[in-house]
Amino acid sequence: MNVTSRNIVVEMIENRKLIKSLAKNDFKTKFAGSYLGTIWAFVQPVVTVFIYWFVFDKAIGVRAHIRGELPLPYVLWLVAGIISWFFFSDCISAGTNVLVEYSYLVKKVMFNIDILPVVKVFSSIFVHAFFVVFMLLLFVVFGYLPDLYMLQVVYYSLGVLLLSLGLSYFTSAVSVFFPDTRQIVNIALQIGIWATPIMWDINDMKEKIPDAAMVIMQLNPLYYIVMGYREAMIDKVWFWEHPGMTVYFWCFTAAVCFLGVTVYKRLKIHFADVL
Repeated sequence: MNVTSRNIVVEMIENRKLIKSLAKNDFKTKFAGSYLGTIWAFVQPVVTVFIYWFVFDKAIGVRAHIRGELPLPYVLWLVAGIISWFFFSDCISAGTNVLVEYSYLVKKVMFNIDILPVVKVFSSIFVHAFFVVFMLLLFVVFGYLPDLYMLQVVYYSLGVLLLSLGLSYFTSAVSVFFPDTRQIVNIALQIGIWATPIMWDINDMKEKIPDAAMVIMQLNPLYYIVMGYREAMIDKVWFWEHPGMTVYFWCFTAAVCFLGVTVYKRLKIHFADVL
């Protein structure tokens, strides 16, 4: 591990209580002033899931995912893939804007601003934890009981968290000097949800697109995560059964974290002046 990344890890450990406190406060203030408060954080994604389920399953009639001989309800297949995207999207959107949002802390000489992207990512964990429970309950309702394979959701969630954290360090630092970064990130997320096999099955594309395009789609790190959630919940496959993809994902994530932290460290001395 390089010195820069190690310093960030040490700072996270040393400031863990402050990070926890700020993350809780950040989560609570997102919907401050509304009558339902933090309930909106859970209602909006649930409504989005059922809209996608109605459009793709009931209106368009997308073919249900097949597990063995039994047809799986589309809503289960959808939820197993989309909750990781919700987590990733929320982390990146919030993380990109964190330095602007907390500019008053950035300007404080004694405050350790290195922890701010961490605060935003950890704030998103609350909603993700709710959705993991929601997903498990939904599977139980349809007769799919929890098993050891489902514990892998923790592993894949950790993967999303670290990937998001590395990207957040990069985008938050760049957005201070180039405000259009926030708009670019929003557009990238809009494209990403359709470029990632969340609402559609990548197996259906094998005969429709060239092999090279299929490889490029599988290089998307969120492909590994989305497929991982589904394999943990539906297909019952362990992550080590895909050694190549596993090594690629963690190497990619390590590279993103290294780049993000390095850029952040190089630019942070100018944050207060620009903000």
